[in-house]
Amino acid sequence: MTKVLAGVRILEVAQFTFTPSAGAVLSDWGADVIKIEHPVRGDAQRGLTILQRLALNPQRSTLMHHPNRGKRSVGVDLGSPDGQALIYELVKSCDVFLTNYLPSARRKLKIDVEDLRKHNPKIIYARGSANGDKGPERDKGGFDSTAFWARGGSADLVTPKALNGPLTQPGPAYGDTIGGMFIAGGIAAALFHRERTGQPVELDVSLLSAGVWATACSIDVAMEFGASPFDNPMPGTAPAGANPFMGAFRTSDGRHINLSVLQPGPYLEDTFEHLGLPELMSDPRFNTDVAVMQNAEACKALVTQAIASRPFAYWLERLETMRGQWAPYQDVYEVSKDKQVLANDLIFEVESPDGGKPIKLVASPVQFDHTPIENTRGPEPSEHTEAVLEEMGVGWERIIELKDKGAIA
Repeated sequence: MTKVLAGVRILEVAQFTFTPSAGAVLSDWGADVIKIEHPVRGDAQRGLTILQRLALNPQRSTLMHHPNRGKRSVGVDLGSPDGQALIYELVKSCDVFLTNYLPSARRKLKIDVEDLRKHNPKIIYARGSANGDKGPERDKGGFDSTAFWARGGSADLVTPKALNGPLTQPGPAYGDTIGGMFIAGGIAAALFHRERTGQPVELDVSLLSAGVWATACSIDVAMEFGASPFDNPMPGTAPAGANPFMGAFRTSDGRHINLSVLQPGPYLEDTFEHLGLPELMSDPRFNTDVAVMQNAEACKALVTQAIASRPFAYWLERLETMRGQWAPYQDVYEVSKDKQVLANDLIFEVESPDGGKPIKLVASPVQFDHTPIENTRGPEPSEHTEAVLEEMGVGWERIIELKDKGAIA
């Protein structure tokens, strides 16, 4: 893959997935990302050894490799004077400082923007947070389940009102991964701006801002109406409306197919043919787009019945050549084997620290020059401390002294 950020160096002081996933994307794009971890505890996410009752192998934990692939880990105690001095020395050779530490922690550790720009006036300072860097909640933490999914409106939009409570977000780090891409894009824009003008910027992305952006079109409509007009129906209860070729349709084996033929007119004959209903083109109730809209309920009943008569696998093959838009509802393991996903190089492999089979990861979504993502695994805790300090010109006697003090790992 074309390494568009080759030569760019990122200093990351961040934990968990949201902000570190931005560093992973930047690493995919060729940046040298140096991840600072506590010399004893490491990234707090390394302590997550159970996921939905499944035990995780710490060396093969995709929860760590996903947001940290390609990085170099340096163990530094930011709370010690020697550790702070090393950070200030590192900052001099970096283009971007990336953090998700709260304002109070940044002040305590002396890693706020004014602290670092004393040592590198051109550093781009990028913050990821739960609630943004303004307002009364700027120093309050949060996760994607809170700030992105619940507070940003996604949970309400997907939850049928008939349920007794809101649906939870779809899987771990859902909003984190989406929001991390926004940070990476912001950093790329900031690098371009500095290249053009010589001026560094501060940039902020929050899980709240990412969540609000994800529901932006719905929020826009709600502001126009003065209330939320949306009511997601229970599965199988959605009315046809004016278009019988929209929605989720159940197959004979309990799976579902999504039809989204937004403009049925040009696709009408082809759609009926693929659904096994060619005779409907001879029925004046359904043989034009106007007629279909006028008789949508009756048409949808026939479409529903047709799809329900065959299993999921049949429709995967049958609809492959259909001109109108459709898609299977897939679980995440099926997504990993989807031929179109694989054809577009959206899955790649990294080596495993335990020497076992390669670890498969999802590639970040931007490709350059049609070339797939290539990257290395996430680092072990403090794996690159000595190598990075040697690059800085720190001699072995000083490295040993810092290790003895506990300032580095």
